Amino acid sequence: MKPNKVVIRFNDGRILKGNTSDFFPNKNRFHLTHLDGKIEEIDIGALKAVFFVKNFKGNKYHQKSYDDKVHGAGRKIKVDFNDNESIIGYALGYSPDRQGFFMTPGDVEGNNERIFVVRSATKNIEFL
Repeated sequence: MKPNKVVIRFNDGRILKGNTSDFFPNKNRFHLTHLDGKIEEIDIGALKAVFFVKNFKGNKYHQKSYDDKVHGAGRKIKVDFNDNESIIGYALGYSPDRQGFFMTPGDVEGNNERIFVVRSATKNIEFL
C-alpha cells in the first residue's frame, strides 16, 4: 500500500507533516512517519483534522474558493472548528455518533485531496 501524505493539525495548534499507511477512521490511533523518518503514534482524540494532501509545500498564494461542484462526493457540508476555522466541502458518511468523518474539499484546486474531520474539534456542522 502506497503511504498517504498527510498534514495533521492538533487541537492545541501544533502541525505535523509526514506519511501514514495505517490510518483508519474507526481506529483511535495511527502511525505518522515524519519527513525525517522518525515514526510516532498519533492519538486521533488529540487532533483537529487529518489533511490528506497532494504535496507538503502547498501554495501559499492560492485563494481558497469553496464554490467548486464535486460530483459523487455526497452532500455539501460546512464545518466550523473550535478554533474558528471553517471548511466547506462534501461528505458521504457523516454521522454525529462517530469520532469523525471524511470530507472532500469544495476547493478542488487546493492542496487537500480529502480531510478527516475529528468531531470533538468542531463546534458546528451543517449541510448546505
